[in-house]
Formats: sequence, structure tokens, C-alpha cells
Amino acid sequence: MFVLALILIFTSGLLLVIGIKFNALDKRPSLKLHDLGGVANQLKGQEVKFSHPSLLRMLSVINKPLVTPQVRQQFFKNMAVGFTPEEFLLIKELLMVFLLAFFVPMMGKDQIFLSVFLGFGGGWFLPDFWMRAKIKTIKEQIVKHLPDTVDLLGLCVNAGLDFMMALKWVVEKSAQTPLVLELNNVLQEINVGKPRRDALRDMAKKYELPDLSTFARTLIQADKMGTSVSEALNILSEDMRLARFRRGEAMALKAPLKMLFPLLFCIFPVVGILVGAPIFLDFMYNNPLKNLTG
Repeated sequence: MFVLALILIFTSGLLLVIGIKFNALDKRPSLKLHDLGGVANQLKGQEVKFSHPSLLRMLSVINKPLVTPQVRQQFFKNMAVGFTPEEFLLIKELLMVFLLAFFVPMMGKDQIFLSVFLGFGGGWFLPDFWMRAKIKTIKEQIVKHLPDTVDLLGLCVNAGLDFMMALKWVVEKSAQTPLVLELNNVLQEINVGKPRRDALRDMAKKYELPDLSTFARTLIQADKMGTSVSEALNILSEDMRLARFRRGEAMALKAPLKMLFPLLFCIFPVVGILVGAPIFLDFMYNNPLKNLTG
């Protein structure tokens, strides 16, 4: 009954707030992918699903008073996973209700405090763990594809295209990776009037990756000083490939340390059993000390 009451209270409050604020949903203009021509056809499957308010977005309006500017600024780095702060907070709330409905009947009234603790704690922290893992995967993919993307940009610029046309060509022709999606966002922001320096600086600030920060800083410096972008991209590509080679060497050097734990606790005991078990059994059934003791 306690869990049922919680669910009813939450649902009633949710429907009440939605009924009050449904007509006051935020109608901010969004960047349309069809403005970029071929990019819309290539990235349609991944980007269009966030262009219109979904059910989660409509329900998340109840959390707008809870999301302060400080919370939104902190969440800016986590927007790569495709959720707004209000939507992510709603996911936590729904997960807490679900876990409460799961743990309370299972543990009974005797352990009500433990079940409530597990419900609220798991519902609040599990999405954070998922988001950190997701962001880590996205960052690894960005670092992996950045040298190849810089090479393509350098080739396009050396072929006679300016930076904007080269960026558009790379976004349209490259595979759908997180880096290409971020470059697509940068291209859209520049097309709607945002300065190129600010767009590149915000992209680097969003992920705080050394390689991506170097890429953005090099382009910003070339734009400020008026130097050749092609020369800067060529030097940057060489440096990034050398850095990736060194990271591969570092991972290879760490491999023996990572293999030490399974080697000591999984492989050596099995080898010891295979070698020592026959000797031990033979010593038990054919003990040579019996003849010595008479």
C-alpha cells in the first residue's frame, strides 16, 4: 500500500503539472538539418529524433523549476548523450519510483528503510554511472577518429576549398561518428551567425579532451593570426598521429600489469593443481614414509 500510494501521488502531481504547463511548453527555434543539404539525408536517422518534443521532453517540464543555471552549466558537458537536464532528472525520478515498487514488496515491511534507501539511492546514482560510461565511450571514439578527420580537412583545404566548405564536405561524406556529429553542430552554429572561434571553443570546452582542445586552439590561432589553415592542419595531423602512436605504446606497456591479476589468481592455481595433484594423490596412497617408520 505504501508503494501504491507513492505511485499515485507521483502520477497525480505529474498529470497536474502537465495539465497546467502543457500549453506553455517552450517553443524555442531549433536548428534544422535540411539547411545543410546533404547532411540532412546522411544524419537523419540520428538527429531528427531530437528535433521535435518527445514524450520524455513533454513530461520533463515539471523539473524546470529544479534546474538552476548552475546545474545547467554543469550538465553542459553531459549533453553529448542526447538528454537535457530536465529529461535526465525525470529519468532519475521514474527509476526511483520503479525501484521502490520493486524493492518494497520483495523485502517486506521489516526492511522498509533498506528498501527505500536502495530505491532512492539506486534511482539517483545508476543514471549517473550510465552517463559517465556513455561519455567515456564517446570521448574514446572522438580521440580515435580525430586524426583521420584532421587529415581529411587538410586534404580538402590543400585542394582549394576554404575551411567552411572543407568542413561541410567532411561532415557530408564521412561516417556517422560522434566527432562528425559535433562538427555538424559547429557547422550549424556558424551558419546561424555564431562566430567560428566561439563555436570551436565551445566544442572543446564541452569535452575537455587535450587533442580536441589542441585542434580547436590551432584553428582559432590560425584565424586570429591570419596564417595558412592548411599548414596548421598538416602539422596538427602529424602531431596527433604521433600522440596516438605513443598512447598505443603506453597501452602495450600497461598490458603485462593488467594480465598479472588473472595470471596469479586464475592461471597459476590451475597449473599448480595439474602439476601437484598427481604427486599429492600418489603420496597419499603410496606413502614412502611408511617403510621408514616400520
